[in-house]
Amino acid sequence: MEQNEKKVLLSVQNLDVVFKQGKKNFKAVDNVSFDIYKGETLSLVGESGSGKTTIGRAIIRINPCSAGAIYYDGKKISGKLSRKDDREVIRKIQMIFQDPAASLNERATIEYIISEGLYNFHLYKDEKDRIAKVEKVTRDVGLLPEHLTRYPHEFSGGQRQRVGIARSIVMDPEFIIADEPISALDVSIRAQVLNLLKKFQRERGLTYLFIAHDLSIVRFISDRIVVIYKGRIMEIAETEELFSYPLHPYTKSLISAIPVPDPRIEKVKKLLVYSPDMHDYSVEKPELTDLGNGHFVFGSPSEIDEYKRIRFANE
Repeated sequence: MEQNEKKVLLSVQNLDVVFKQGKKNFKAVDNVSFDIYKGETLSLVGESGSGKTTIGRAIIRINPCSAGAIYYDGKKISGKLSRKDDREVIRKIQMIFQDPAASLNERATIEYIISEGLYNFHLYKDEKDRIAKVEKVTRDVGLLPEHLTRYPHEFSGGQRQRVGIARSIVMDPEFIIADEPISALDVSIRAQVLNLLKKFQRERGLTYLFIAHDLSIVRFISDRIVVIYKGRIMEIAETEELFSYPLHPYTKSLISAIPVPDPRIEKVKKLLVYSPDMHDYSVEKPELTDLGNGHFVFGSPSEIDEYKRIRFANE
């Protein structure tokens, strides 16, 4: 299916997020635009402080938009919403947080944590139905019904993250923002959690915005990748296109940081360090440009010409 035949589920258009710091303003997100198609996984990748989480939190209305707009299923969800629309957005868009310990209420049992959304939106017929839903989703994420009477501190990080996933999934959402959901977990547990997310996507037709700083992880789970640096998009492409033809120097630096399993190659490989000083934007102004193949790169007109030459040299 061609991308233009796919249904755009979420559209971020010219988004700015500005935070006040005393008398100064800090622009965390600068003119960001991208679409997410129904059923796909789009990953936002960049180093810490690049604005990835800020974008995710703007979509679920924790961070207000300073400019631009966010549309979900054709309806504007940024800015003021009626109570009915607000509740609909909360139910359809769920977030899995980075720190499974901090995002769970330590004083509540696992059963209550998973049931909270069901209570708030009354998504069950009777008490028997609620318990059946909670037990089913508990099994689906690889936990046991006897875990429901316990508290978060009695679980490992991986188990807590499964509780966080169950809490989101039980709401029967359409769209999930996964904010670095595995960065706090042991390496051996990461693949299990990623496989769990992929399983739910297959079974329930979910759409994901996956936020990460590690490109090697997003290669496994993403359909498309958005590379972001200091609040601006540097490159957007389908996953294999991006790994085969990384064009922006910042993308190249992220790819060069991926560890190589062979220690001999790892020892001699060259790490690329990105600096914005590489670009001269004093005369030509840069913008995000479509090179073709759905591959967008941020650059000045002369840089874009060079990127096109590199990308299409052998075609």
